[in-house]
Parts: sequence; structure tokens; C-alpha cells
Amino acid sequence: MDVPIPRDPSVVATKYWHGLEDDRVQCDLCPRFCKLREGQRGLCFVRGRQDDRIVLATYGRSSGFCVDPIEKKPLNHFLPGTPVLSFGTAGCNLFCKFCQNWDISKSREIDTLGDQASPALIARAADALGCRSVAFTYNDPVIFLEYAIDVAAACRERGIKTVAVTAGEICPEPRREFFAAMDAANVDLKAFTERFYRQVCGSELRTVLDTLSYLKNQTDVWLEITTLLIPGENNSDGEIDQMTKWILAELGADVPLHFSAFHPDFKMIDKPRTPPETLSRARAIAMANGLRYVYTGNVHDSAGGSTYCPECGARVIGRDWYVMTGWALDRQGRCVACGTPVAGRFEPKPGNWGAKRQPVRLADWAG
Repeated sequence: MDVPIPRDPSVVATKYWHGLEDDRVQCDLCPRFCKLREGQRGLCFVRGRQDDRIVLATYGRSSGFCVDPIEKKPLNHFLPGTPVLSFGTAGCNLFCKFCQNWDISKSREIDTLGDQASPALIARAADALGCRSVAFTYNDPVIFLEYAIDVAAACRERGIKTVAVTAGEICPEPRREFFAAMDAANVDLKAFTERFYRQVCGSELRTVLDTLSYLKNQTDVWLEITTLLIPGENNSDGEIDQMTKWILAELGADVPLHFSAFHPDFKMIDKPRTPPETLSRARAIAMANGLRYVYTGNVHDSAGGSTYCPECGARVIGRDWYVMTGWALDRQGRCVACGTPVAGRFEPKPGNWGAKRQPVRLADWAG
């Protein structure tokens, strides 16, 4: 794509690329491997070729900031009840037809990135707002890897955690660097067939499975998974059965899995909303296959949204959507009824942020 890259402080050099014999330069960040001539941008739109190298054109610029409940990411076993400062940039390295943040992820207008914020400013604002973490979300943070890593370093200096909400489409070398900076991740496992990934997302299932295995088996990053169930596309009992058996075998029983409800959006407006009973059925299949923490999302379902002790079955965290309705864990994260540890990253007391959504202007913390 021949769209000029602006020459300003938001343009920074990157290192995951190499030159080709035909005078093009190949981006090596994700498996798309965009091969670019001078002035061209990759499919993600935010990385492009300038002066015979690949640059990131959105460093320090955001589509907006908001304080959310951590459960909205969704993360149910990572600092429950606490507020998280959320932001994204523009662009994406996938083109999911059902994208529910398409106005951000499919943006081709850098000028829509109105909020300018250095990593230090983001960390300072999160601290002042009482946020226990910062989330890179709305669009996939792997495409602004350099910015996300620098924000994570600034947050770590203040004791603030960082969360990546990602589709997991990233090559092995940058994957190691990116997730070394993260404390938690929610990875979208969009389906369990290569057909769906190729035709609906323009990507590959294999890469996502590699990322999931890497996160669980080679890092200390807290991992949760989300699958948006789309009627007639990825919601068959057979596919859910295969997917959840793979999760159990490759990742273990303790990785939380969220089944979320689809609503018509972007280029997939011909599909109906996901019925609540579809989510409940998927949850039942996953739990029958041995997964201990399975949730329904985007619906009011106190049973499907709550956390239960895997040993005695007691409800240890009650939830109604993003609102916490009960807490029965001791200070070490164990069930108060039987003493069984519950998998997660818990603090001695939960937060009380609730379901509030608070837009933020980072300019208020500048200076």
C-alpha cells in the first residue's frame, strides 16, 4: 500500500525485517511476511518501509484510553475486581470479517490517533488512577510491539502489571521479546479449523496454537483464552469438543476459557446473535472434557460467569457479567471451604471497581 509515512517522532525504527534480493524489504514480525518497496505499508498499515528499513508509524499515539474492569479483557483469574487502563492504536495484521473493534483495527487514518502519550506518561496516569494494570487492547498489540514493550517497562518500574489482548499471530523471535514484557495475556482462539482462519480471518490456526503452547509451557505469563462463538461458523459440538480436548492435552486443565457471544458487525452482519444456550452448551462440553475454569461472556449468566473450586465445587468468585457478587478465597488464593488452591494471580483482597467504564484524557497527567 503506497501511503506516505509521516516523518515525525511517532515513527521509529524496528528490527524484525531483512532485505530481499529483488530490492524489497520483508517484515518478519508476523507470519504475513509483507514484502515492501520504498514507501509501502504492510497489511497492518502501521508498519512500513522508509529509508530501506521497516518502521513503526504509531509509536506514542493511541486511539484513546479508558479505565475498564479487568474482567472485560476478559481475565477472570488475574487481579479480579481491579481497574485496568486500556488503550490501542490503529491497524491489525488480521482482517476478521466479524471484527467488533473494526473502527480502530481497520483504520487507515493515522490522524484518528488523537491521544499522544509516552510510556512514562501512561505509567504515571495508570498509577494516579489506581489501576493495577495496563492493557494493550482494541487492536492487536503485536503490531505496535516496540511501543508496548516500552510501556510495559515504564509500568514495571511503578509496580503496575501489563496485559496483552492478542490474536497470537506473531513469529517466534519477536514473540519471545514481546511476551517477556507481559504479565498476562488473553489470546483469541477464533476457531479450531484452518478453513475458518483462512477464509474468515486471513490467517493461520497453526501460528495461534504455537503461541498458546509457547505461553503456557515456556513463560510465566498468566494465560486465558477467548473464543467468540459465531452461529454456523465455529460453534458445532464437534469443533468445540476437538478444541477443548486440545487445550486440555497441550495447555492443561487450569487455563481459563471464555466462550463469548457474537453480535453482527463489520462484514458479518448476516449472522444472528449467539443464543445464550449455545454458550452454555459449549461450556458444558469443555467442562466434560476436563477443563476446570470455563466461562460464558457478553451475557448475563451468573452461573457461567462465576468461578468454582475444582475440588469441592463451591463458588469462590461470584460474578454477574463484570460485577463481582461474591468472594470466597483466602489470602493465598485457596477455597475457604476446602483449602484447594485456585489457579490464578490473586491479591489478598479483590478489587471493587465493578462494571464502570471511565474514558481518560492522558493530557491531564502531562507535564
